[in-house]
Amino acid sequence: MDATIRPLRIPPEMAIYAEKHDIFHLVQTLVRNLMVDKPEDPIQHLINFLKRDSVVPRIILLGPPASGKRTIAKKLCEHTQTIHVTLSDILKDDSDLSRAAQQDQDKKQKIPKDHWRQLIQQRLSKLDCVRRGWVLEAIPKTQEEALCLQEAGITPDHVVMLEAPDVILIERSLGKRIDPVTGDVYHVTFMWPESEEVAQRLETPSTLMPADLIAKKLQKFHTEAHALKRTYHSCLKTINADQPHVDVFSQVLNYVCTPRQSASPFTPRILLFGPPGSGKSLQAKLIAQKYGIVNICCGVLLKALSADESHMGELIKPYLESEQQVPSSIVLRILTERLSRMDCTTRGWVLHGFPQDVEQAEELQESNFIPNRVFFLEMTDDIAIERVTLRGLDPVTGEWYHSIYKPAPGPDVQSRLRFNPRHSEAELQKRLKEYWNHAVDLQAIYPQAVYINADQDPHTVFESLESRLVGRLPKVQTY
Repeated sequence: MDATIRPLRIPPEMAIYAEKHDIFHLVQTLVRNLMVDKPEDPIQHLINFLKRDSVVPRIILLGPPASGKRTIAKKLCEHTQTIHVTLSDILKDDSDLSRAAQQDQDKKQKIPKDHWRQLIQQRLSKLDCVRRGWVLEAIPKTQEEALCLQEAGITPDHVVMLEAPDVILIERSLGKRIDPVTGDVYHVTFMWPESEEVAQRLETPSTLMPADLIAKKLQKFHTEAHALKRTYHSCLKTINADQPHVDVFSQVLNYVCTPRQSASPFTPRILLFGPPGSGKSLQAKLIAQKYGIVNICCGVLLKALSADESHMGELIKPYLESEQQVPSSIVLRILTERLSRMDCTTRGWVLHGFPQDVEQAEELQESNFIPNRVFFLEMTDDIAIERVTLRGLDPVTGEWYHSIYKPAPGPDVQSRLRFNPRHSEAELQKRLKEYWNHAVDLQAIYPQAVYINADQDPHTVFESLESRLVGRLPKVQTY
């Protein structure tokens, strides 16, 4: 590499700010709202959107006939103060588009795809839906319609699909009753109104079909349901509707009040702590290999730098050759330069060997290199001594062996093993004492740290680490 060309450096505070304020999700939400609402004045529309206290719900409620969609949708809208949207209500709108679509329906003809999309867009772009959010009941019915909505930029935050056995759904259909005043749906067996006045005015739906036709409609729904599930798999929740409607509603409400996982790019910034022999280097290597992030061992970084002819390399070489500790200020300069490079900024990093005390940890944070995952690998001193003091290096092959866990394959190899003086029990006791002197204070600096039992098989330890690495916790929100 040409020494005159400096690696591209990205200020760490940029990534931290973007992550802290979820900038990616914010921009994604703003663009989506513009595409759906298509306002006359985009800038003012975005300003008004940003002034709102919270994000409005965008919910799709699907399910077979008689699964209770109407009842759940109405209760959901009452609770969340959102707008209940059905195709039949849209067709009642006094517009040329609605009247043309209604004529198609009256003639038993399918509404043209473009007209259907415009109808939905037109309704969802009205001020009530924009300000309060919406619940689409039984829209879309097919994957074609779902893809049509996606092309129009209409993407829900939550999709709920109700399910129940066909036998139950047919029984519900045959016993369905409608309140002509409110439009509420009741059932002669499963959900009879408490009010005698309401009970007396209930009517049998004019659209009530015989059992064989209901079965055909159910079969048609099942044919499309699989494709709809695939289309909305990232935000879909399937709920058993064969239970009291109060329980069904509770589960639906709980789901729609749970924010979706953020799709924002997540750049891991990982710190590994642990006593000598806890396996920090191995775990960092496994994490880096699987997730493509940059593995930075402070000691290895310093040795590599001292081997080149740079000014910084020449500066730290005397310390390493005399086995003295490199001053923290110099180590921090080297680390911050490395962590600022493009690979660390875009792919993330796993750092071990630094910081070793509270002062170094504070200096790292003041430099805006703030980890979003911190792990302490834990084990007793006896186990650490057993792991470290009994391992030796074969100078011929470069392979490490251990008297208990990985014995040398033969006496020839055993006889040529070299043992690092730093791995003697006396030296290790000093290093362990130094680690524990600072461990409690470091743990206080990182209260969100995760503690992993390192006295296990390395792959078991890795699985424990990995389970806490992947995914991001959603932000809390309420409707």
